[in-house]
Amino acid sequence: MDFSVDVVPHADRTVVAVVGELDVHTAPILLAELEPLSRRRGMALIVDLSDVPFIDSTGLGVLVTTLKHVREVDGSLDVVVSAPRVLKVFALTGLDVVIPLHATLAEALPPA
Repeated sequence: MDFSVDVVPHADRTVVAVVGELDVHTAPILLAELEPLSRRRGMALIVDLSDVPFIDSTGLGVLVTTLKHVREVDGSLDVVVSAPRVLKVFALTGLDVVIPLHATLAEALPPA
């Protein structure tokens, strides 16, 4: 399966859309995109995992690192998760309590 990361500015937020399995092989690609964004003061990030069918601990680690960085600069991180398998990983690790999760990108974006 191919893997891609697209960064799209959206009003006062930045959406990072991920496609493909997020694992030990692809997590560094996502980290390379998120790292500079997560260090910008007041950055509001939405990581859209709606096209991610699988995530492992390395992928989760990227999101935890990103959360730590955005909090240090008064930013925020929201994640879109639609695959039950991926949602279950967030629930099993307790990250569903730490990171705001949304079922759709529309739900994660502020009202117009």
